[in-house]
Amino acid sequence: MSSSALRIAVAGTVEADSILRRIPIDELEPDAGVAARTESVFGVALTPEAFVERVRAEVRSRGDEAIRDIARRLGEGFDGPLETTPDEVAHAYASVSAEFVADLRAAAARIEAFHRLQPKGSWIDYDEGLGQIVRPLERIGLYAPAGRGAYPSTVLMTAIPARVAGVTEVVLCMSARNGVQRPEMLVAADIAGVHRIFKIGGAQAICAMAYGTESVPRVDKVLGPGNLFVVLAKRRVYGAVDIDQLPGPTETLVVADDTADAAEVASDLLAQAEHDPLATSILVTSDASLAHEVAVAVEAQLRTLPTADVARASLSSRGGAVIAPDVPSAIAIANEFAPEHLCLLVRDPWSWVGEVRHAGGVFVGSNSPEAAGDYVAGPSHVMPTGRTARFASPLSVADFIKIVSVIGLSARRLAEIGPVAARLARSEGFEAHARAVEFRLRTNGSGRSSTD
Repeated sequence: MSSSALRIAVAGTVEADSILRRIPIDELEPDAGVAARTESVFGVALTPEAFVERVRAEVRSRGDEAIRDIARRLGEGFDGPLETTPDEVAHAYASVSAEFVADLRAAAARIEAFHRLQPKGSWIDYDEGLGQIVRPLERIGLYAPAGRGAYPSTVLMTAIPARVAGVTEVVLCMSARNGVQRPEMLVAADIAGVHRIFKIGGAQAICAMAYGTESVPRVDKVLGPGNLFVVLAKRRVYGAVDIDQLPGPTETLVVADDTADAAEVASDLLAQAEHDPLATSILVTSDASLAHEVAVAVEAQLRTLPTADVARASLSSRGGAVIAPDVPSAIAIANEFAPEHLCLLVRDPWSWVGEVRHAGGVFVGSNSPEAAGDYVAGPSHVMPTGRTARFASPLSVADFIKIVSVIGLSARRLAEIGPVAARLARSEGFEAHARAVEFRLRTNGSGRSSTD
């Protein structure tokens, strides 16, 4: 057992299973400070689910008034409009460096270029009388965390695919302190093409977008990451609106062999661990000596890392190294784990990409660190977590479109398939269905009976 923050275990052991275990969303607990703040809102201790339901009910019934009351009780209240003004956005540009603006624009260009390659076209087969119409959603609502950490990159990664898809109106909610929002977030929103921005955070922002208030328009879909309360609110409002996913704590799994550089592996693990004490950073390697070298490298890099406390807490509780018999076994473990980010630091990494079945994103080789994907590579960094990569995909243009089926059969085609439809309808006990088809067969599609 290593003395490093990085635990080391052999695949198949109880310790390895512990390293690879996820904590379900329902088992995540807010820290004591957050719990105390929620009690200050309603004057009684509530579970996260109960708190979210109370917020939902308040916002749905009292709209803007409820949003202002909740913000005031959390010490974040202000008297001005809930919507950010164009002047505030313009002022934000003066509060950040020209280099920062240039970097955001460079990242935005790559993100847009990538998403323009994604298919979103309609098609009609007139001979068959079938097809589909692809339509963008009319109004979507984005949530961007802007509390303990602010992530302008997330604004780019969510709003730009929406704009590429052709969404008519993009709404963004993020918190404000004394009515002032982070300038870097406002600049990112402007560059990404967001239409309206609101000074609302937390579960109340999700509910405001889902149901609408006097100030906030009701949207068709809510997207974006957030804390436990935001995630639970998204789950609660699903059905009133669509949602993208229920993102849990971020995660990276690195598959490495004896060709990998220990310092590089350690840097990738720490890059994920510094996000959050609940983040997951795991190495699965076919080389036992590499696991121990990485543990040493982790300790060396922690000594100079400004976010060392967070990273160490994450690695100690949610990270580790698992020693597998060989690379195929390591890939099998990765597929079972279904990580948000899968990094391949192995000999001839492209040869293993075809073996990956479950991952949000695959980062191939030493020149593709996951951190580059977080900002400028091109694909959205909003990816499925908590093993949902087994059935879910990264955020893409597809999240902002819907498909309308088109059925325009010819008389010849109806004559061919209509009797089948009528028989199947009767087998299910729907006589009117069968008669509706048979009426068309008698009239030959003219609307007039052949006996008239």
